[in-house]
Amino acid sequence: MSEDARALIARTVAGLLEEVPALKPLTLVARIDLIGRGDVQQFRLQMPEIEVRRDIAADAKVMIEMRREELNRLAEKGHLADWRTALETGKVKATGVQQFLQLITQVVERQEERSRTRRARG
Repeated sequence: MSEDARALIARTVAGLLEEVPALKPLTLVARIDLIGRGDVQQFRLQMPEIEVRRDIAADAKVMIEMRREELNRLAEKGHLADWRTALETGKVKATGVQQFLQLITQVVERQEERSRTRRARG
């Protein structure tokens, strides 16, 4: 299951970075806690090269917690709006250094605004 989870996390992050290219150069270490049936798996995500491995990630600046089913759903057909909804409803929880969280939020909001503007012009 962990090999599958690592590939799933890497694919999901790559998809999000395609939607928000301004986050690609961000240097960040994040801890991802996947809650499954009776256990919690911890993964270390290192960016910008998208390296995912099973580790405690003691040096993580951002911690993300979600159920494994939610990761599966978001990886399969999750776009930026789906991630925003999951965060707002509490299905995905992000904590950590406030400056990193604010930076990511601002970059994502600007990308969403650019996307809305392009659709309105088109």
